[in-house]
Amino acid sequence: MRSVPTSPRRPSGRDDEPGALTGASADAEWSPLREVMIHRPGIEMVFGLLQPYAFLYERAFSFTEAVREHRQLQSALEEEGVKVRTLQQLALEVAEANPGVARIVQAQIPKIVKYTGPIEMVRRSRETLRQNLKEFDAETLFQILLLQPSIRLDRRAGFRGIAPQVALHTPLANLCYMRDQQALTRRGFILGRMAKPQRRLESWITGTLLHGAQASIVGEVKAPGTFEGGDFIPGGEWALLGVGDRTNWSAVRQILRMPHGYDEIAVVEQPSHPLLPPGERDPMINMHLDTYVNLAGHDVAVGSELLLKVARTQVYHRRGSRMIPAGRPTNLADYLGQRGVQVVPISTIEQMSYASNFLTIRDHHIVAVDVGRTAERVLAQLTKAAKRRPRRYGRLFRTASRELRELLAAGELFPQSPSLRFAKVRARSLPLEEITGGYGGAHCLTCVLAR
Repeated sequence: MRSVPTSPRRPSGRDDEPGALTGASADAEWSPLREVMIHRPGIEMVFGLLQPYAFLYERAFSFTEAVREHRQLQSALEEEGVKVRTLQQLALEVAEANPGVARIVQAQIPKIVKYTGPIEMVRRSRETLRQNLKEFDAETLFQILLLQPSIRLDRRAGFRGIAPQVALHTPLANLCYMRDQQALTRRGFILGRMAKPQRRLESWITGTLLHGAQASIVGEVKAPGTFEGGDFIPGGEWALLGVGDRTNWSAVRQILRMPHGYDEIAVVEQPSHPLLPPGERDPMINMHLDTYVNLAGHDVAVGSELLLKVARTQVYHRRGSRMIPAGRPTNLADYLGQRGVQVVPISTIEQMSYASNFLTIRDHHIVAVDVGRTAERVLAQLTKAAKRRPRRYGRLFRTASRELRELLAAGELFPQSPSLRFAKVRARSLPLEEITGGYGGAHCLTCVLAR
């Protein structure tokens, strides 16, 4: 993976400048949601569908329907009074207000666009690109970053007899899952570093824009650290920080040293699923913390008790400017209980169908995936896995299949579960069965800009 330059230093500026995000902060997951950023899926997602596994998708799905669902999510948020910005809109605003950002992106383009072919044609093409960069508008620069094209040139007979062949390095097919490139704390953003090379450029793009938009940045995770925002859930004076396949211990140590504003951080180790045989891990089942637990209010969480009870949790307390371990490790279920947080339990099939991947609008009010529309698609994928590897996935499949039959018969699939109503959580469910095929629901699809 090529190296990418550090994002620019945050310039001074005024709050009312176009694209300015100087007020970005999030106290707790249940604090009133004021503003989010999204990225509407484009042609880059189509390339991901050509090889779902390589592009980190769960399964194939309809691109047209995924875009429609994404628009529905935006409409639902706006109806709830949330300001919604698109990544592209912010990029255009920032480029217009801060020419330095455009220059940084322009400097990155020659590192992305590669030319191959006859030596003289390659030399001339590289020089032409450098000369033309100043003519490219922000939209063109954005699309080049999104698709990462390279061009092979072959000479043919005749005037301008050139046969250009365009290859795309790794289109950013996951960019619509805007949660992961960063996380918003009480004091500002933690800029992440994606664990998988397919997504590494995403955090550079969003980090560059956030710096250019004058957002408060509390720190940036550096190599060898990897950190993704789905592993961070703020809870007021405390926060949950997941560590596992996507966020590693190097990143945890860096984050604990950042001035994020939390007096207590509970570091939660990604557990191996208890329904898999010993030693047979599949980290995609509970890829991020928000895929098996989330906070729906100041006193209520939604989570898989099966996973919460085996998720090893070490609490760190603030002592001066340092965060130090406090007591012996516990598990996440016990930690939430000690915090006075009631857990609304979800079954394995609900957990795998993104029940906990909801977006909290305000205390006890969430926008959630309609699990009833998603579970059949998830179970079909699990059925294939169990047929290929019955020893590994057989028990998981049998459990999920039984749960789905029982919950359908009772009409109690999340968020229509009695326990959620008993906890006085109001849920607005959305049909997201197509776009969840890329591994993410309402939570994953949104970058919080202000709570």
